[in-house]
Amino acid sequence: MFSLHRLTMPAAIATVLLAGAASAQSVAEVCPSPLRMADTGIEGMGDLSEAFGPFAETFEELTGVELALYSLSNRTAAGTALQFDEVEFVFAGPSEFVLFQQLAKMDILFSIVRPHYGSSFVVKADSDIQTLADLKGKRVALKDVGSTSGHIFPMMLMAEAGLDPESDAEIIMAGDARIQVLINDDVDAMGGGNKDWDAVRKQDPDTEYRLLAQTDTLPGDPVVMRASLPQDCRDALRATLAEHADVLWESLTATERNADKFIERDAYMSFETDPAIYDVVRMAYEVAGIPLDD
Repeated sequence: MFSLHRLTMPAAIATVLLAGAASAQSVAEVCPSPLRMADTGIEGMGDLSEAFGPFAETFEELTGVELALYSLSNRTAAGTALQFDEVEFVFAGPSEFVLFQQLAKMDILFSIVRPHYGSSFVVKADSDIQTLADLKGKRVALKDVGSTSGHIFPMMLMAEAGLDPESDAEIIMAGDARIQVLINDDVDAMGGGNKDWDAVRKQDPDTEYRLLAQTDTLPGDPVVMRASLPQDCRDALRATLAEHADVLWESLTATERNADKFIERDAYMSFETDPAIYDVVRMAYEVAGIPLDD
């Protein structure tokens, strides 16, 4: 069964195409074709096409330039591909952007800004842990190694509280099981994304939980753009896509994978992302004592 947004998408695109024909022509005149895009969180062309097929089609219709999807195995391969001009764009996370910046000069096409994106520490309400300093000698569940909100910033918060995260607490990289191990009392506290604070209470509604600490809002997920692309190409891409951001956002979130990942309260696409805002991520690595290439 076709959903309503799939029925209305072609008509919406046709409308903006008429309005933006001149912009599309200018992109095609100053940018190479095809432009290639990878995603650090997806392996395999099948999954990549399933997640970004509608986005790639809309991109080409708006700009007149083909967007070719490019499969890469991990963030290290993505950084190398950007460095050596094998791809033009990588859909990445904040930590990956600062890692890529170590390899070569990078730019940002746009970012997905999530006002509620941050890190939280959660304990059960009856826990004797009252501050982050009380995590000394405790078992703490985090998410995955390299996760911005589920590893890097929780480690930074612990370090700022005077702890050596590597030796003062037993860190369990619990991945998808991080919420369940807290519920089961296998750990004393959990550090993860702000969404985990909501999830643990939803999964265990009969138990009271307490928010121990929380960061400010973190920078959003950037579409990293290699800076070796001509400046007029980068400028034309941003101008044209920003003009039709609503249609581009609809195509990005038209697939189940991206709807689950990107649609949340007040999330939006920003074409005015200053790369300098990611300096806080670099600082978090330094404070937490984690090498950027981990």
